[in-house]
Amino acid sequence: MDNIAQWHFAKRLGFRFFFTYFFFYNLPFPFDVLPVFNNVAYAYYTFWYLVIPWLTNDLLKLNYKIDTGFNGSGDMLFHFLQVSYILSASLFITLIWSILDRKRLNYNKLYHYLTIYLRFSLASKMILYGAIKVVKSQFPNPPLDKLLQPLGEFSPMGLLWNFMGFSESYNIFTGAAEMLGGILLVSPSLTTLGALICIGVLSNVLMLNLSYDVPVKLFSSHLLITAIFLIVPDFKRLTNMFILNRGVEPVEFQPLFKKVWLERGVKVLRVIFILFICGKYLYGSYQVARVVGDQSIKSPLYGIWNVNEVLLDGQVQPKFEETRWKKVVFDTVGRTIIFLNDDTKKYYLVDYNLEKKSLLFKKGYDPNWQANFSFERPTFEQAKIEGKMDGHQIQVKLQKIDESKFLLNSRGFHWINEYPFNF
Repeated sequence: MDNIAQWHFAKRLGFRFFFTYFFFYNLPFPFDVLPVFNNVAYAYYTFWYLVIPWLTNDLLKLNYKIDTGFNGSGDMLFHFLQVSYILSASLFITLIWSILDRKRLNYNKLYHYLTIYLRFSLASKMILYGAIKVVKSQFPNPPLDKLLQPLGEFSPMGLLWNFMGFSESYNIFTGAAEMLGGILLVSPSLTTLGALICIGVLSNVLMLNLSYDVPVKLFSSHLLITAIFLIVPDFKRLTNMFILNRGVEPVEFQPLFKKVWLERGVKVLRVIFILFICGKYLYGSYQVARVVGDQSIKSPLYGIWNVNEVLLDGQVQPKFEETRWKKVVFDTVGRTIIFLNDDTKKYYLVDYNLEKKSLLFKKGYDPNWQANFSFERPTFEQAKIEGKMDGHQIQVKLQKIDESKFLLNSRGFHWINEYPFNF
């Protein structure tokens, strides 16, 4: 683009707005990916945690209940308010900027810097979300209790999460596509291809979030808008090539620096960035998978167990009494679910002591509640736990269910299908 070419008014106005909005929305990048700047990122988040309640309730007197705690949702009221304040601030700054800088002909250089910032910001996020699928930690295998849960009792998000968690190959496929798009964005000559891949991937992600009520709608929308913004300069060329069947001229990429050694240094930094981000997020995903994912430590009583007999304070509990235990699921270490006859599910955190063969049941929402049990496992298929819970002495005899016989686990993959096996 000619450095002295004048942009028309709408283009200059739009650039001022998008520059301001994208800059504020993408903060605290790059500080949030560089460990030495963790305090800067923390200060930025703290700023919003303090300012949003103050602006909303003290200044605007809206009296909203604003939760600032992190619970995995990106669509909390807090996030919608944050976006609305960034939008309002961007409009105001655009107005002031347009008045003070109304004589400027174009923003070629600033636009170039903005695209660099957005390329690397989007790349880091695409690589992150790809890494947690390639090393399967975002969507772990369906927990054992989900094998017992009727389809109609799944939430839309729960259905999607377990659908994704079932297949390691599909996780790797989608994750690799996300990582590929992010990696290509780092190179100026491959940015358009990387952005197109990101648009394809993110369009699917956004539709899944919208269709299955996954609370990352705001964030995925912004990622998609960013990817689209990056291909705007090539929109005419892409239209000519893919739709109008016309020839296009190659793009001439201007170096960031005039000195050769500085430009080579930039290329080295790009490679270091890719290696660092990929290594950081792949390793982080591996660590998560070891703690709470597919590679986490399993309970010594891992499995789904039928309850054959319950002694409550020394008396055999009637088999069809509503509060009687029906099934017990011991999953990963720390996660146990007790199913009652009335279909109530009780969730517990459990600490194990293998030497003493003891179990300590706890409730996450009540730190003072505890129940101590001892356990025996005379055979692989049989177990017995005994202890005191809620003031009652309980003895429970368990019979293991072979979870590999569930159709979801046993069906497997077939190249040849003589008829659709759609159950």
